[in-house]
Amino acid sequence: MREIFITDVSLRDGIQSLLATRVRGEDLYEVLEVLDRCGFWSLEVWGGATFDVCLRYLKEDPWERLRKFKDIAKNTKLEMLLRGQNLVGYRHYPDDVVEAFVKKAYDNGIEVFRIFDALNDTRNMRKAIEVAKKIGATVKGVLSYTISPVHTVEYYLKVARELVDMGIDIISIKDQAGLLSPKVAYELVKALKEEFPSYPVHLHTQTTADLAEMAQLKGIEAGADMIDTVFYSLSGQTSHPPGETMIYVLREFGYKVSVDENLYKKAGDMFREIRKKYKKYDVLPPYPDVGVLKHQIPGGMITNFISQLKEQGMEDKLEEVMQEVIRVREDLGYPPLVTPTSQIVGSQAFLNVLHGERYKVVTKETRDYVKGLYGRPPAPIKEELIKKILGNEEPVYHIRPADLLEPELEKVRQEAIQAGARSEEDVLSYVLFPLVAKEFFEWRDKFEKGQAPPPYTEDIMQEEEERHKAPVEFYITVHGEQYHVQIAGKGEDTEEGKTFFIRLDGRLEEVVLKPLREIDISQIKKGEITAGEEVKPKRRKPVGVGDITSPISGKVVNIKVNVGDRVKEGDVLFVVEAMKMENEVHSTISGVVEEILVSVGEVINPDEVVMRIKPEI
Repeated sequence: MREIFITDVSLRDGIQSLLATRVRGEDLYEVLEVLDRCGFWSLEVWGGATFDVCLRYLKEDPWERLRKFKDIAKNTKLEMLLRGQNLVGYRHYPDDVVEAFVKKAYDNGIEVFRIFDALNDTRNMRKAIEVAKKIGATVKGVLSYTISPVHTVEYYLKVARELVDMGIDIISIKDQAGLLSPKVAYELVKALKEEFPSYPVHLHTQTTADLAEMAQLKGIEAGADMIDTVFYSLSGQTSHPPGETMIYVLREFGYKVSVDENLYKKAGDMFREIRKKYKKYDVLPPYPDVGVLKHQIPGGMITNFISQLKEQGMEDKLEEVMQEVIRVREDLGYPPLVTPTSQIVGSQAFLNVLHGERYKVVTKETRDYVKGLYGRPPAPIKEELIKKILGNEEPVYHIRPADLLEPELEKVRQEAIQAGARSEEDVLSYVLFPLVAKEFFEWRDKFEKGQAPPPYTEDIMQEEEERHKAPVEFYITVHGEQYHVQIAGKGEDTEEGKTFFIRLDGRLEEVVLKPLREIDISQIKKGEITAGEEVKPKRRKPVGVGDITSPISGKVVNIKVNVGDRVKEGDVLFVVEAMKMENEVHSTISGVVEEILVSVGEVINPDEVVMRIKPEI
């Protein structure tokens, strides 16, 4: 009986695919204790978006979460997904940061590193593999699967040869978007096993188009040794096959699987109740996305896409943006849509739709990608597009991108300490996500002093209060224009908010809104409601040529100029982070910076004046 080994990815990729990674650590620890007794080859619990989300939204220390995971998991190796030279972030980090991060991840509990590069450029995986092997960890070298004219079986064999030469232990196929068909799974695994008979082949494929179970079965038939699954209550949609089902099927075919399926189901039963707590993020339709076979957008990206489009008020543009993703991906040489290239392609597609013109506004990451700073695209980018994005002066690089980077860790250490870092792990968090980490450190300090509640306490209280409240009359401001609103009737609530029939300056409309003023409806008496207070826009609308605005809603992460500086048309004034990408905002005129109306960390919207520049006469 040939044994098939299983890695459970519920507590990393499962929650990332279906619940936008927003599940708190306290809801995972008891489930992990059960999973640890199931008999898995490993448990993938860290990496990917978990690091960022812990700091940014959950206000949890990702390192502390990992240490707790390690304390609980006494029987099973812990695994993480590592984005090669990108680590768990969205840019390339220098080698000193990569080395320090891998070592600290190992020290805190990670024994297996599944290392990939979004472009399958093995130069971007070399340092992480080298360090992980040196410290004694097990390394899965990843082939990021996608469909394109250039991604053939021979292409992946070439990548696998390079990874084997680097010393990996396991060849891993990563099908992040659920594109791997049973036929290709069989052909690819068979080719890998024939060329590398002594290497285990691991198959990670997601259920987005409902191909995954068939692909896993055919891959195992061709010789695959290991698969990834989740427990049933986090399976399907854009997640992974239910492990309980796969265990049953594999045993029927005569394979040995040393996983206790009853304990596995118990973990799934526990999470059924936990999942209800995160219904705000549980937004995917309950059927497969067969369109992924064309647009190739991975599940975790789809859930974030929906959320981010809502933030920009562009829910109705989802289909248009997804079609633009197909075109942008082709333009950029068919990169697999996996972090960070999924964000680069997705953000650029969004901007193309937003502005009604392709590449009118280009993110910093798109520009860096075209320069070669993320690595070698699978297919060449057309010269005319390179020229449109970079102009005639910016160079294109063909060397290993990290070779262009100066050591960074010691350079920012003092800055990180001043921001609130208390440990080497904190310093690494700051290097990876400076603004996000600083905000977390500040919150942590206030929380420990009793000056800040847990980040989710307010959400719980607000949900409880909303059961007893309803908006009745208020003012609403849209792009600086103010309207008087009176509630005329209530419709069905939606994920976006509450649906009401309102009188907008006397005109009856149906709208979805989030209330600005509420009263306890149990205490309303006829005639007691008074008019709401006026709501004025925080920043005025642009009126002159020197009024600078942002083309997109987001958080200001960098301001490049000071009051009094002389700028030329096209100079970068400030940087806005939206959809996890940095968007440079350029000056539309030449002149002198007269006023800066925003600071780093503030959230801004389109049609708000962010800076004023006095034009040159």
